Amino acid sequence: MIEIRFHGRGGQGAVTSAELTAQAAIEEGKFAQAFPSFGPERRGAPVMAFVRVGEAPIVTREKVYEPDIVIVLDPTLLKIVNVEDGLKNGGIVILNTPKDASEVRRESGIKARLATVDGSRIAVETMRVPIANTTMLGALVKVTGIISMSCLQGPIKRRFGPIGEKNLSACSRAFEETRIVEE
Repeated sequence: MIEIRFHGRGGQGAVTSAELTAQAAIEEGKFAQAFPSFGPERRGAPVMAFVRVGEAPIVTREKVYEPDIVIVLDPTLLKIVNVEDGLKNGGIVILNTPKDASEVRRESGIKARLATVDGSRIAVETMRVPIANTTMLGALVKVTGIISMSCLQGPIKRRFGPIGEKNLSACSRAFEETRIVEE
């Protein structure tokens, strides 16, 4: 089973990203669950969302404490949240940032494997909004292969209706532009 933790701020779509990831995994014939973790926070407050994907039924219902993958929608969270907390050995952080990996490591202290993409820029250029939730799903597909781009199409189109194609375009572009750094 693969466990994913999304970090974002209220209104950025971390919960939606988790739901779309689970729906895509189910479309591929896998088992999946997605759920948020937040209280009475308001728009802009830090939130987390979780996903589990596996080849067998998933019986655990607790929050993800030791993720294999961490996806960060908002790079400003690196200053207030330890996104590597509990990350399994060999795990990877996928970060929405215009900065290169060496600058991110120097400023944040991230030691894990790292993948970066300027998801916010791609979202603005493709969809005219700075919401990088679907953009970051393209990065997830490239880095992990846990789900396929083709299985994301249905969930994204159903969720976003008439703007689904723009979201898919942003997702595909992020797939192409994601940079994976091992050290």
